[in-house]
Amino acid sequence: MCGIIGIVAKSAVNQTIYDGLTVLQHRGQDAAGIATYKNGKLKLRKSNGLVDRVFHTRHMLNLQGEMGIGHVRYPTAGCSSSAEAQPFFVNSPYGISLAHNGNLTNVKELKRALFRDGLRHINTESDSEVLLNVFADELQKMGKFRINSEDIFSAMTKVFERCRGGYAAVAMINGVGVVGFRDPNGIRPIVFGKRETKKGTEYMFASESVALDSLDFERIRDVRPGEAVFVDKKGNIHSHQCIPEAKQNPCIFEYVYFARPDSIIDDISVVKSRMRMGELLAKKVEKDWVDHDIDVIIPIPDTSRTAALEMAKELGVLYREGFIKNRYIPRTFIMPGQSQRKKSVRQKLNAIDLEFKDKNVMLVDDSIVRGTTAGQIIQMARDAGAKNVYFASAAPPVRYPNVYGIDMPSAEELIAHNRTQQEVCDLIGADRIIFQELDDLIESAQAGNPEIKEFDVSCFTGEYVTSDITPEYLNSLKKSRSDKAKSKRNLDDDESQSDEVSLTA
Repeated sequence: MCGIIGIVAKSAVNQTIYDGLTVLQHRGQDAAGIATYKNGKLKLRKSNGLVDRVFHTRHMLNLQGEMGIGHVRYPTAGCSSSAEAQPFFVNSPYGISLAHNGNLTNVKELKRALFRDGLRHINTESDSEVLLNVFADELQKMGKFRINSEDIFSAMTKVFERCRGGYAAVAMINGVGVVGFRDPNGIRPIVFGKRETKKGTEYMFASESVALDSLDFERIRDVRPGEAVFVDKKGNIHSHQCIPEAKQNPCIFEYVYFARPDSIIDDISVVKSRMRMGELLAKKVEKDWVDHDIDVIIPIPDTSRTAALEMAKELGVLYREGFIKNRYIPRTFIMPGQSQRKKSVRQKLNAIDLEFKDKNVMLVDDSIVRGTTAGQIIQMARDAGAKNVYFASAAPPVRYPNVYGIDMPSAEELIAHNRTQQEVCDLIGADRIIFQELDDLIESAQAGNPEIKEFDVSCFTGEYVTSDITPEYLNSLKKSRSDKAKSKRNLDDDESQSDEVSLTA
């Protein structure tokens, strides 16, 4: 999962992109990058680290131009390497840079075709570089000295036909403009908006609407599945539905965990969807555990707060903040390795003994993925004096790999895979466990936009919205993207790469 931004403005965009990336920092904390264009030259800065650590004054001064794109990275494919930080750039044709969120599921096939037919070399393990080269390859085939919106949409149609998976991206074509696009299933999110200035109208693409809000852009709408929206260098906006038969299957995990609560994705308020998750979770308790003895409901900050509060309200049970969070520790789910995730839990959270002592405590989290964090937090609650510790998940059991850009590559790393709910309960050390029903989770999101008939819920069901996910593919994914595989690549990378990449072209 990553965060992307693209802007065509009437004045310098460097500070606007920087500010937008800080708002999207929750989507990726491994690396950050910005590319801008001015007077025939691309300016690019990218490196490992948080936004405020990657960009210093000297970098910001160099990032000149009224057009640019930005990226915050959380590694799924590839490794936690500065060489794979985005945006990526290719010189031919025209000079194109790209920032991407998601995952291509036919990346090996695309790599072979790019080399065989286009003599294009892919330098990293990142599928984002592959996506960029597919777009560049389609524009190259046109053989035109100058291109317009129709040419871009024609190339994008071919990109959609060639690239499978879940993806949203922004691409900047030097001296031409910025295009935002979204996969034909609408799995990964991207929205665009505008703001009026004295010099004219400016346009911005972003992964979440909250980035638009924070920079005074008015949200226009989400980019539709299989659609490309192009803003030329003069600030004129063009759009085209490249794949007429595209479907809308947004990733439901955006509403469960990834997105900020103040975002709106596909016309669904994230915070309201989480409120409904808490209400429906409470109704399940009322149905299945009529004589419950819950004394207090405590959220595991931050994403579960909204659901926990509504759950407590519905049940008529006391709500308390029992954990204090160190906000300078990154989100544990999106850390690149299990050892890092495990080490950070105690550093990230501290229990307030007063809220736990001699009480039957219901802990509420957004989901349980690997289970390590849940187990440690339950033990913290016991150490703080809790009499009984119950655990509620606002999402159903995560049993299957996610192949569309979320770091759940190996089924064996998922605690609920091939296990019953009671077995999960025993493994994490809870006295009782409650999972959201899948239908209730879907209802929580769908109530915000009834026009969306289906969501990507593959990590709960094992049913994938693209037709190319085979057991062989999942096995290959497991070998290349498990924590063990990433740790080995990161070790190799540390020995062969510098920790900074900076380019002025």
